[in-house]
Amino acid sequence: MDAWIGLMSGTSMDGIDAVLVSFNGHSVEVHASQTLNYPDDLRHRLLAVSQNQGTPDEIGELDTLTGALFADAACQVIEASEVSPTSIRAIGSHGQTIRHQPTGSAPFSIQIGNPSVIAERTGITTVADFRRRDMAAGGQGAPLVPAFHKAFFNSGTEDRCILNLGGIANITWIPADDGNPVTGFDTGPANALMDAWCLNQTGLPYDADGHWAEEGTVNQALLHDMLSDAYFSRPAPKSTGKERFNLEWVKTLVRRHPDLPAEDVQRTLLQLTVTSIVQQLPEVPALRVYACGGGTRNPVLMRELEQALSPAPLAITSDLGLNPQWVEPVAFAWLAQQSLAGQPGNLAEVTGARGPRILGAIHHA
Repeated sequence: MDAWIGLMSGTSMDGIDAVLVSFNGHSVEVHASQTLNYPDDLRHRLLAVSQNQGTPDEIGELDTLTGALFADAACQVIEASEVSPTSIRAIGSHGQTIRHQPTGSAPFSIQIGNPSVIAERTGITTVADFRRRDMAAGGQGAPLVPAFHKAFFNSGTEDRCILNLGGIANITWIPADDGNPVTGFDTGPANALMDAWCLNQTGLPYDADGHWAEEGTVNQALLHDMLSDAYFSRPAPKSTGKERFNLEWVKTLVRRHPDLPAEDVQRTLLQLTVTSIVQQLPEVPALRVYACGGGTRNPVLMRELEQALSPAPLAITSDLGLNPQWVEPVAFAWLAQQSLAGQPGNLAEVTGARGPRILGAIHHA
């Protein structure tokens, strides 16, 4: 049996999701999974550099420290499994994005978490740096998970939309008819702004179960201002992150609406996530939506999404055989497999690249 490890930390920067899996055709077996939280100091430093508040020395040090933590996450998920390390072909590490600028005269995307440190500490070949080859080919470098979604969630009998609710939300529309192309892009913020506002106002890193948002009321004027951001009406291919949607973005808009209760802002941010997603979904009559990512653990967000999506049904990827929390790390384990097999990992119709490309740099054990 060939096993693979996937390591993922998203824009929320709350921790590293690790999975140890094996693939059998178009099915996935998860042998072990866990999350290793970032220490508070490291998370604060990562958040700072993601807002251009870091020297080259700081970024270099964080690259090494984060790589060591990714290696720890890999070792811990191995220990939690009954899989021999000798059966593990490779680790697919997304790393931690600190800056993603897919447009402009010189597009780039930077992920830290030194993969050489991971390979050295684990003794396992590590594949990383998945985004830059797609960008070199004229693509956005994101989202990359739609290729995995297509490979494992394709139905052939129903149109499916896989909705990832991470710090940023992205969708993958997988048509039942193989003659139609897969569509995927970042719709905008999901948890990132809610987490940032919650931390700023309450000192808590996130709004547990959406309780605080539920105390508030949607402010329609503020919501209108938020939805007026040009990103939401921009055609795909497109991708975004905290470079655009961050706490300062929220504060700038909130200043136009003085004396708003903080909980009303939180409730409006939740509605922003819902509305921006629903407005950008493809108009397919029989579309079924399957959600994954951390946002699925927010019952208020899921309730509002379900109501807004109606009559399109909302489910979670567990109904397709994969726990919502582990979809993204499993996708990067699969991307590592694709890399070692010399197979493409991107969907050019999603990212806008000039064609399919083999993604990732291989760091041998």
